[in-house]
Amino acid sequence: MKRHGIINSSIAKVLVDLGHTDFIVIGDAGLPVPAGVPKIDLALTPGTPSFQDVVRAVHNDMVIEKVIAANEIIEKNPEQHLFMEQQFGEPIDYVSHEEFKVLTRQAKAVIRTGETTPYSNCILQSGVFF
Repeated sequence: MKRHGIINSSIAKVLVDLGHTDFIVIGDAGLPVPAGVPKIDLALTPGTPSFQDVVRAVHNDMVIEKVIAANEIIEKNPEQHLFMEQQFGEPIDYVSHEEFKVLTRQAKAVIRTGETTPYSNCILQSGVFF
C-alpha cells in the first residue's frame, strides 16, 4: 500500500495496487526477472540509481510488513546487509538465493536498479494502514 511521494509513475502504480501480503522485489541490475512478472528497469549507468537510493524511496512510500533477503548477502555484501538492517530496523527473513529467485515469480513487480554489487536484492511485503 502506497503512502506518498514516489515520482516514478510505474513504481507509484505498483505501490498503489498492492494489497496486504503482496510484495515487490528491488534488485541489482543483473537480477533475473521471471517471465510474466512486470519489470521496472531504472538503471541509467552502472551504479545509478543505487540499490540504497531505491530502497529508501520505496520504504518511505510503502507500508512494509516483512523484508526478505538472500542469506548470501550477509557474507558476500556486508555493506548492503548493514544498510538493510539499519534501514528497516526489524528482523529480516533470510532465504537461499535460489529460494529468493523462486519467490520473485510471485512478485507484483521487480524493480531493477543500476546496482552492480552482488546480492543487492530484497523482497518487500506489503502491510496495511491502521
